[in-house]
Amino acid sequence: MSTEDDNFIREVNEELRSDAANAFWKKYGKFIIGGAVAIVLGVAGNVGYKNWIDGQAAESGDIFLEALTHAREGRNDEALAAFDQLKSEGYGSYPVLAKMRAATVMAEEGNAENAISEFLSVANDSSVADALKDVARIRAGYLMVDVSTYDEVAAQVEILTNTTNTMRHSAREILGLSAFKANDLSRAKDWFTLVIEDTSTPQQLSARAQVILDLIAGRSSTS
Repeated sequence: MSTEDDNFIREVNEELRSDAANAFWKKYGKFIIGGAVAIVLGVAGNVGYKNWIDGQAAESGDIFLEALTHAREGRNDEALAAFDQLKSEGYGSYPVLAKMRAATVMAEEGNAENAISEFLSVANDSSVADALKDVARIRAGYLMVDVSTYDEVAAQVEILTNTTNTMRHSAREILGLSAFKANDLSRAKDWFTLVIEDTSTPQQLSARAQVILDLIAGRSSTS
């Protein structure tokens, strides 16, 4: 085969490849472009969403810190207003944290009923992490000792007294205090004995329980 024939065949092959490429592009080009655009938009969207999340979290964090400052400085009305804003507009965990801290401010103001209600709203919220719900229930329980009956306290706190719950020591103390306040010394003794006998009970809590047990023993000896 001559060189001219080789050149002719090569040109024909190139034309065929060019025609095939043009045909392919005409048929599928719009899909290729669409896919490329989708990838670019997807990347841009993810970056934009992450920036939005970061912005929301930062804004909520700033409001929370400002509210804490108000609370520390005794400006409770301003603190509660900021916490209320976070409850409705806060991002991530900030609405729950705002409820907890607002309840603390209410308790410090002597508004135990509202504080208990706020803590229990967290404790009974299925969307909240179990550990945080337990903390809220304990905080409510300590406040309830002064304003609620033993049965009311037990209805909220006794669920935490099982041997696997990390909050059991405080829950048992709460129930013991509530029983002691109600002059149910037998029941109080049972709860405080559980506190003492649990080797993992924090030392300060165990010491408090022993004080109450000594008081119970003193009352029993004089009765």
